[in-house]
Amino acid sequence: MEYRLRSFGNLPLMDTEPLPTPTEPIAAPLAAIDLDAIERDLADVDIALARLDAGTYWTDEVTGGALPAELLADHPTARRIAAQTPHV
Repeated sequence: MEYRLRSFGNLPLMDTEPLPTPTEPIAAPLAAIDLDAIERDLADVDIALARLDAGTYWTDEVTGGALPAELLADHPTARRIAAQTPHV
């Protein structure tokens, strides 16, 4: 049973009246957990750590070019620069 707290000056006092029982859930139900997405994220972190150990973290794994620091700051598990679409 929960009780209301009231105060007298700086001293909290316990009220003798219990709080009303909620008629609706207090919190929204938890969203479904996407375990596959979590596993993919952890795998990406493992790959990034391995690339860091190998000294290839800062390079595009396809082209071998440098990955911009801004890209890695925003997406620390990035392994390549997104392909550029040709302008027609």
